Amino acid sequence: MKWFLIFWAGPIVFLGGWYWLSYYDMNFGIFMLTRQVHDLTFEIYGEALGIPPETIPPLVARAIAVDSLVVFAILGFRKRKSIAAWWKAPQALNSSPADLASKESLSRAP
Repeated sequence: MKWFLIFWAGPIVFLGGWYWLSYYDMNFGIFMLTRQVHDLTFEIYGEALGIPPETIPPLVARAIAVDSLVVFAILGFRKRKSIAAWWKAPQALNSSPADLASKESLSRAP
């Protein structure tokens, strides 16, 4: 499961880092982080997909959001027993004093 998360988060962090650094032209002397490469990349993808280049970043963000929901749903399904135990633990602590009070009712008083 650890490798699954690494292979999911790695490309997202890499793409997000490249996008942010190249969008603001923080290139640190690296050609791939320049704004020119940023614009050229989206121009090429726009031509290949037949859509305007400015519509690609929101589509990618939406795809990342959907993929993240799928990943977290898989994680939630795999950990459902521990999540259910975590959810029931505080409820069991809160309900136990009420149960004791109802068992210790005044009807048993002498």
